[in-house]
Amino acid sequence: MTVYTPRRAARVLLVDAAGRVLLFEGFDPARPGHRYWFTPGGGLDPAESPAAGAARELAEETGLRLDPAELGEPVWCDTTEFTFDGTWYRQEQDFFLFRVQSWQVDTTGFNDIEQRSIADHRWWLPAELAVSGERFYPPELPVLLTRLGQPTGAGQGEASC
Repeated sequence: MTVYTPRRAARVLLVDAAGRVLLFEGFDPARPGHRYWFTPGGGLDPAESPAAGAARELAEETGLRLDPAELGEPVWCDTTEFTFDGTWYRQEQDFFLFRVQSWQVDTTGFNDIEQRSIADHRWWLPAELAVSGERFYPPELPVLLTRLGQPTGAGQGEASC
């Protein structure tokens, strides 16, 4: 039986005016050949709200600084299980949608593990991602982005959590 480390996380679907989502290409240090694309975000600090964690992670990983209230409510929630650097995690995560005209990603805020396990970043159209043959998380991402469709307000989408 696998023993999982519980983890809470918050992630951001950062979408530009062209409808592209920002993803990072990373890999598990214990399995460097296992590459995948994922959204900005990460684990919550103790007692940190999902919106505060999402805003903090977005600033650290992209340089985009927001007030957590600007993220609104989560647009999607899920639970995932994965291994990273030899540890199995069961992660409950909230996804927030935030729209920007454009953004020049600044990764100077990466922590040590991010510097060692993130190889690249790229803006993806949902349809392009769906046919790319690349591994990405969450696997429902193209469908989720399509469902969220056009903006319903500044930085917010439909809540489904």
